[in-house]
Amino acid sequence: MELGDYEQPVIMREENKRRRRRMKPHCTSSNLSSMELISIEFILPTSNKHTKVPEMMLLEIAGNCTVEQMKAQIWMRAIEMSQTTDFYHAFTPDQFILQYQKKGQWYEIYDKHQVLQTLDCILYWKVLQKKVGKIYVVQKQKPSEEVQEFQRQLNDLIGYDVTDVSNVHDDELEFTRRRLVTPRMIEVACRDPKLYAMHPWTTSKPLPEYLFKKITNNNIFIIIHRGTTSQKIKVSIDDTPDTILHSFFTKMAKKKSLMDIPEDHSELDFVLRICGRDEYITGETPIKDFHWIRQCLKNGEEIHLVLDNPPDPNEDEVQKEEWPLVDDCTGVTGYHEQLTIDGKDHERVFTISLWDCNRKFRVKIIGIDIPVLPRNTDLTVFVEANIQHGQQLLSQRRTSSKPFTEEVLWNIWLEFDIKIKDLPKGALLNLQIYCGKAQGLSTKTNLQSHESPNSDSKCKTQLLYYVNLLLIDHRFLLRSGEYVLHMWKIPGKGEEQGSINADKLTSATNPDKENSMAISIVLDKYCHPIALPKHRITSDPQGDRTRAEMPNQLRKQLEEIIATDPLNPLSPEDKELLWHFRYESIKHPKAYPKLLSSVKWGQQEIVAKTYQLLAKKEVWDQSTLDVGLTMQLLDCNFSDENVRAMAVQKLESLEDDDVLHYLLQLVQAVKFEPYHDSALARFLLKRGLRNKRIGHFLFWFLRSEIAQSMHYQQRFAVILEAYLRGCGKAMLHDFMKQVQVIELLHKVTMEIKSVSAEKYDVTSQVIAQLRQKLEKLQSSKLPESFRVPYDPGLRAGALVIEKCKVMASKKKPLWLEFKCADPTALSNETIGIIFKHGDDLRQDMLILQILRIMESIWEAESLDLCLLPYGCISTGNKIGMIEIVKDATTIAKIQQSTVGNTGAFKDEILNQWLKERCMIEEK
Repeated sequence: MELGDYEQPVIMREENKRRRRRMKPHCTSSNLSSMELISIEFILPTSNKHTKVPEMMLLEIAGNCTVEQMKAQIWMRAIEMSQTTDFYHAFTPDQFILQYQKKGQWYEIYDKHQVLQTLDCILYWKVLQKKVGKIYVVQKQKPSEEVQEFQRQLNDLIGYDVTDVSNVHDDELEFTRRRLVTPRMIEVACRDPKLYAMHPWTTSKPLPEYLFKKITNNNIFIIIHRGTTSQKIKVSIDDTPDTILHSFFTKMAKKKSLMDIPEDHSELDFVLRICGRDEYITGETPIKDFHWIRQCLKNGEEIHLVLDNPPDPNEDEVQKEEWPLVDDCTGVTGYHEQLTIDGKDHERVFTISLWDCNRKFRVKIIGIDIPVLPRNTDLTVFVEANIQHGQQLLSQRRTSSKPFTEEVLWNIWLEFDIKIKDLPKGALLNLQIYCGKAQGLSTKTNLQSHESPNSDSKCKTQLLYYVNLLLIDHRFLLRSGEYVLHMWKIPGKGEEQGSINADKLTSATNPDKENSMAISIVLDKYCHPIALPKHRITSDPQGDRTRAEMPNQLRKQLEEIIATDPLNPLSPEDKELLWHFRYESIKHPKAYPKLLSSVKWGQQEIVAKTYQLLAKKEVWDQSTLDVGLTMQLLDCNFSDENVRAMAVQKLESLEDDDVLHYLLQLVQAVKFEPYHDSALARFLLKRGLRNKRIGHFLFWFLRSEIAQSMHYQQRFAVILEAYLRGCGKAMLHDFMKQVQVIELLHKVTMEIKSVSAEKYDVTSQVIAQLRQKLEKLQSSKLPESFRVPYDPGLRAGALVIEKCKVMASKKKPLWLEFKCADPTALSNETIGIIFKHGDDLRQDMLILQILRIMESIWEAESLDLCLLPYGCISTGNKIGMIEIVKDATTIAKIQQSTVGNTGAFKDEILNQWLKERCMIEEK
């Protein structure tokens, strides 16, 4: 159905008859008034009995009603007017979707809670100056068997069923799945198929001086292989691969038969690939900027390339989307002027502005229920309720203490000293269960102090359980009603601590409902949805006066605060000074993290001034990218989506090579996003879909977190699904084989651990059993080849079973060696993999990153170093990779929050590494 189909003459009604007398006037000509009636022609799913033309219906809908209310009006009018009223009696509005066309694409009006005047189609029609727009009412279709099978394959790859909504208290998971369709389709449509298929690994960093000294007269030799023949040629390091191919074919014009090149083929039919690796030297980049070329120069090795046929871009074809697009206006609310109830007829109020709510926020604690009581029966328990934004505590209250029994009831309201209108988006209601001895606990219901119960001098208390609830949901709506939240248990002594600091910020609930503590609460209910309005940026006359009024002494003090180490906390006085002179501070990019951490996010007027301030961030936008500084704005201290989006926007200029360097920390930083759909999630999705190498590691980093962290499974799963739906069939096939290998080796590892003793030594019988199991595996289920997870340029083939063993370590890791599956490999060297179960390799990854930092510092000083790459795989699908990250402070800060205690620093590894490089001091 085209947008222009079934045009009918439209009779415009007199608008004055439909408008309320008390309607507020237009604020600006470009914005819809909150009470404006919008004329829409609806194309119904039924047809005229005589003409067989789809029925149409013209309605005038109030601009501030919701999509759900609009669908109800359509249904009621269809029952009254349609010739097929039985059809509308047989179905409900929820069984149909609303669609519109924009620039040849179909879009679905997905969010039933969205206010009509904020819909993208309304704004689009205004731009086109259309007085009447068209919306199509379409019946929902059941997914085909093919679609369901594809979803099952994706769930297997992800390690989580993204269609399972049994452990969610809203539709954010499905909402995000739909919202990510549009950026995914845009990226897939815009990427270069040829470049994506070959994913060259390059860098824009200048060639280090010590490598340049190894090159004679700016020329290097490369050896090009074709079949059993090879040809050595001299090229300039500034030549591009295309230039080299052209020169090679010119030289070989009369010798094509010697290289097994058909006479009718030219350089356009071939591409250069690294011998033994699935890695291409192609494009318009100088050859000196390819990582593999630099690695060969560093190691003093010959450069061997193979003349190969380019990969078929059709193999990267993407499965057709079964969903209509969802525009980025989905879930967005209007401005306060559009939502406010002031001056409106109550009959025409459908949604209320949060900023109209002047009463204090409160929560009713009904009680808690625990399946298993603690052994000590002489304990009391209380609930501490905090409202926090990032790490900033906005308000705190607690219940009285009661004996710790299977069911503890309070049935009391806790009123906070923060008004509803001041609740920021991203604010968490943090509920924590503390226990202590009966005689020592305070019985006060409200606690004015913001100190932890652990600081109570009367009694030592212990935090047992916690859970968080986002007070403003993903649609900008205030939570209301009853909730039963299943809580997370604080790990005890001797238990795996994991990433407890990050886990305590999760808004997910415990999926183990049968064995977890449950808390029942009630939030105030309202007659209409309460929506957080969009901030309208207005001018601030204070800004230009600040610099002239700032004394030199205070200016010096401000500069000292800005220069403070980011790991040193700021005093309240420092924060006050930063905020007071915010228009001076914003002129210094290094001040941004400190300035924004000084914002009082629990005051709506302060938040509005912050957004006014960020509208003047030209210095930030024009400054040179400092990744360490930018990533400070993505840590656990910042929950405001505008601040985090500003940081991500700065990262957009990162080249693919640098994205790989910081990918580990960027994936961890996703945990600090308050909502699933975020600028950071979209950034990672976009860069993964643009470059196969980034996508490969993004897959494993996300899958690792899904297997490791139940607290963020849903978030990482929905991002990974979005990536897998756009990466192409070739990547999906590769991932399937890798996951298959991981699962098979995991089974073998568990069997070996069950038959070997806990001690560190390994007997010959255990090694014999391992080799027997691997032989059986290789003859039946193991794929002929698979891409190595820690190095996507390598394809592993058959196991070299006689070289495989069990290592003498507590976790009994497997030492595995594989043949290289690429027939163009020039040596018989095997591909080694250490397969380990039971350890969190993120700690090892951090250590290896630190080693890379040290190497990069030395390399910047032109010292000739070579740190051999490590690769290790762990079940739970955790990949250990060495990457280069320049800002050690930022790494330590993010890693401490996400991974937790890094444990021992692996002294033996570090000492050995330093020992091997002791010649540096001699030099």
